[in-house]
Amino acid sequence: MAKFKLLFTPEAQTTLVNLAKDPSAAKRLRAVQKTLGLLESNPRHPSLQTHEYSKLAGPAGQKVFEAYAENKTPAAFRVFWIYGPEARQMTIVAITPHP
Repeated sequence: MAKFKLLFTPEAQTTLVNLAKDPSAAKRLRAVQKTLGLLESNPRHPSLQTHEYSKLAGPAGQKVFEAYAENKTPAAFRVFWIYGPEARQMTIVAITPHP
């Protein structure tokens, strides 16, 4: 059972759709989908390596967190999220390749 309902910003939704459309990104899409599933059930899962991303703040000044979708991979994807806007909700702010 999911502890959190995931909401997506338009930017994050677009990235997810684009990954799904790109056949060469199938492995990355699976990694991002696995990460999103873990975030729904346990945002502190050890494989996510979740930590606060202090360089950004949410629209209302909330803490932004970063979770790893991939690690030790060139341009590895990261998922950035905030808690809310309501209890038991999490907003996925961005899904981006990490330089």
